[in-house]
Amino acid sequence: QVQLVESGGGLVQAGGSLRLSCAASGRTFSNYAMGWFRQAPGKEREFVAAINWSGINTYNADSVQGRFTISRDNTKNMVYLQMNSLKPEDTAVYYCAALRSYGLVPTTAGQYDYWGQGTQVTVSS
Repeated sequence: QVQLVESGGGLVQAGGSLRLSCAASGRTFSNYAMGWFRQAPGKEREFVAAINWSGINTYNADSVQGRFTISRDNTKNMVYLQMNSLKPEDTAVYYCAALRSYGLVPTTAGQYDYWGQGTQVTVSS
């Protein structure tokens, strides 16, 4: 089992920045690929960003490319999502997800085994 706890969400004006954090516990963190997803009201959960076990390989959704950066610190069991140039359409609940993997870095929600409870991000216009 892996427990994931997100933090760092909040209310920000368009153009602003937020840094989300996800704290992992329960298993060897460096065995896991990590992902960030988001879900807006009435919409399906969508991929935002993912990172492989070592942090070398990262993947972003087209909608956040150039604005969001995923990173991880395996010494602290943490994964981060730096969000810059935020837009109202970025408003959603953001979720951290984990999959035990040394190769595959999924970009679909169904491939992840563990999820956090989510943190709300609201971007005002």
